[in-house]
Amino acid sequence: MPIFPLPDVVLFPHALLPLHIFEPRYRALARDVLAGDRTLSIVRLKPGFERDYEGRPPIYDVAGLGEVIQSRQLDDGRYDMLVRGLGRIRIEREHPPEQPYRVVLARQLHDEYSGADLGVLATTLQALAERLATALPQGGEVLRAIIRDAAEPGALADVLAASVIVDPNQRQRLIETVDVAGRLQRVGEAIAELLRRLPTPAGTGGPVN
Repeated sequence: MPIFPLPDVVLFPHALLPLHIFEPRYRALARDVLAGDRTLSIVRLKPGFERDYEGRPPIYDVAGLGEVIQSRQLDDGRYDMLVRGLGRIRIEREHPPEQPYRVVLARQLHDEYSGADLGVLATTLQALAERLATALPQGGEVLRAIIRDAAEPGALADVLAASVIVDPNQRQRLIETVDVAGRLQRVGEAIAELLRRLPTPAGTGGPVN
């Protein structure tokens, strides 16, 4: 699988990621991906990547698998692409450099279920997200639509993580969390912390405990 390593970018399942591709090696990647099955992995670079950015700097081994759903090649050879998250992968090893871009052997990760009551956790997360939608100065209706469109608990955690969590380290921990209950809980904790930092609109109650 071809990988597109980026600093502080994590692609979650069900989320959309716009990409503007201008480096020659990644133009080659885009060309080959579009000519093939249109899948690639967006992989986060580890801190300190700047020292070897032009080479093969260290990357995290769990990343998002994506599919290019829209693309446009510009006159100068650059690409604009829109990638939709399909799932999670774990990188097993990297192939020798035979192309300008990096290629890995990876296996897909699937959601795991620890036996916790996902219904309760999902309902709690939905309630927190609703409070956040009310507290936000703008974008509340978009957030509510995201909640409505999530078909199952794992997807709910992923789309909310993609939408409201901005810290790259938190996002990386969540892409690595395959246990659905753990993911729901972690996203809920992050939203609760965000709510504590926001002013409370009149009539919505006090801070979240």
